[in-house]
Parts: sequence; C-alpha cells; structure tokens
Amino acid sequence: MADKNMIEKFSMAELSRLRQELMQSGIDSRQAAELVVAFLGAHGYGTDSKLVSDVLPRLEGFGCSVDCLQAELERVALVM
Repeated sequence: MADKNMIEKFSMAELSRLRQELMQSGIDSRQAAELVVAFLGAHGYGTDSKLVSDVLPRLEGFGCSVDCLQAELERVALVM
C-alpha cells in the first residue's frame, strides 16, 4: 500500500515545460486536458477526467506558478 504522505515531486524543468505548453495561445481546453493526462500518464499516474476539467482554469491561467502547477497535479493524479 502506498504511503499517502509520499508526494511525487516533478522536476522544475518538466513543470516549466508543461506550464509553457498550457499557456500557448490557440490551445483549447480539450488539448490542455490531453496534455495534463499525457504528462501524468508518462509518470505512471491515472487521472479523473472530472478533476482535470475542474483544475484546467487554474492551470491555464498566467497566475499559476510552477508550485501551483505541482499542487494541482497532485490533486488530480491517481496512483495506478
């Protein structure tokens, strides 16, 4: 059984790259959700599509720092 206190820390470079991709002009919410799902999937996590759509407005905003992105990813990541 996984320790619930153990939190994945994604690298600063990975988070910065994901943040940059989410902030690209022309990307729609469906594409942003696919990016988040693919990012987490590449790290061995599943996601709840409802949760992803709930956090997308925060992830796509210019005010979402790398730390904010880390916290939001922790909220939607499901251990597979």
